[in-house]
Amino acid sequence: MAASDDRPRRFPRSLYSVGSEPDPRYSLANERTFLAWISTGLGLLAAGVALDVLGNPIDAGLRHAAAVVLVSAGLLAPVQAWVGWWWAERAMRLRRPLPAPLFALPLGLAVAAAAVLVLIGLQP
Repeated sequence: MAASDDRPRRFPRSLYSVGSEPDPRYSLANERTFLAWISTGLGLLAAGVALDVLGNPIDAGLRHAAAVVLVSAGLLAPVQAWVGWWWAERAMRLRRPLPAPLFALPLGLAVAAAAVLVLIGLQP
């Protein structure tokens, strides 16, 4: 049995087959960032659902639009989690600079847009 066969198989293989192992502390920090993005996505989904189903004094059309924006952002956050984790792990393995988050700006703009819709829709 070859030495490479002794290594445990890890997913995704395309990532773990390049470069060298980074300091485990950095990989664990990258994992925590992944989990923070997942948590953010869950929060956005919950906020969108709550906004749409609770009896808020907000114009129904604008409330629904804000909820759709929040739920859409909640769907995008896990994509950011995976892509960001993968790119950061690859950069660390190849000793390259860490990349910027891909979807941070669109997610921030979505939250701001939902807030504007809620503010406009507030009924006096």
